[in-house]
Parts: sequence; C-alpha cells; structure tokens
Amino acid sequence: MKIYGDLNSGNCLKVKWVCDRLGVPYEWIAVDTLEGESRTPDFLKLNDAGQVPVVVFDDGRALAQSNAIIRYLARDSDLVPADPFLAAKMDEWLFWEQYSHEPYIAVCRFVMVYLGKPASARDPDKVKRGEAALARMERQLAATPFLTGEAFTLADIALLAYTRVAHEGGFDLAGYRAVRRWIDACERQPGIAV
Repeated sequence: MKIYGDLNSGNCLKVKWVCDRLGVPYEWIAVDTLEGESRTPDFLKLNDAGQVPVVVFDDGRALAQSNAIIRYLARDSDLVPADPFLAAKMDEWLFWEQYSHEPYIAVCRFVMVYLGKPASARDPDKVKRGEAALARMERQLAATPFLTGEAFTLADIALLAYTRVAHEGGFDLAGYRAVRRWIDACERQPGIAV
C-alpha cells in the first residue's frame, strides 16, 4: 500500500498514525502540497480533487479523504467500538471534525505557520469557531477520558491531528485543561509518534 501525503498535514498524519498503530505496512510517498505537487496530472489521476492524503492499495484501487481512509483501515480493529451506538458516536465526531474543527483550527494554523502572518491576520469568524470547537471538546473531555468514552478510537486520532498544534494557529490551550490532558493521553498511545 502507498500513502501519498504531506507530513505537515494533520489529515495525512491521521492515516500514518492509524497504520503505525495497527501495524499496517505502507510506503510513504511525500507530496509537497505547497509546491503544487498535488495538482500535477499524475497526482490528479489518483485524486481529481487534488488533495492529500490518498492511499493506493496493492490492487491499484485508490481512496481519498482522511476520515474515509482511516475508517476503512481500522474497520476490524479496537480503534472502532464494537458497540454500534458507540461506533456511530465515533463517526459523529469524525464528521464534526471535518466540518466544525479542521476548517477553523487548521486554517488559522496555515495562516500563521505557512503564510507567516501574525495572529491578528486570522479571520475573526474562524477564530470564534475554532474557540467554539475547543470549548465543545473541553466539555466532552471533562466528562470522559476520550471523545467517545473510556476507549481511544479513531475520533481521538482524527481530532488530535490539529488540536495538538492549535497553539501554532494562535489558540491558547491554557484554559482547556481537559483538552491538554487528553492530548497527553493520546500522544502516549502506541503508533502516535509526534
């Protein structure tokens, strides 16, 4: 299996972490998105959306979108709850991550880290929504060790990717005690090399 990805991308790290955690062998193919390598004709044949990560399986089939990839790779593992309701709660967090977390936390980080702009250059609406995302996580993690309860799941991997570097996007995690505890607990999980 080949993973086409950029290690600067939290979405790509999710896939790497799941493979590492589960012992799934892979070949990492570095794609420098800032240099436009995800927009080349060859890459667009793999994913016409021009986004990383993309996984190409040994039979030639390709799969894109980080949460679809990790959901597929971990389908029979302990990273997906056996209880159908808890599995659905995990999926709820996965969908929420891509709609209500990543577009704000990751984009603010991009502005500061990759565009080199100050925190004041961030879109105020994205900052507000990023803070709301962190506050929602804080409420959940004040009640449970991990996002779906007692067990570490794909939801934790997905949300760890950008939450652990939220400070790079100007988000001060000092007021999010439960989130900080959770980050530490997640980073100590097997396969999560940070």
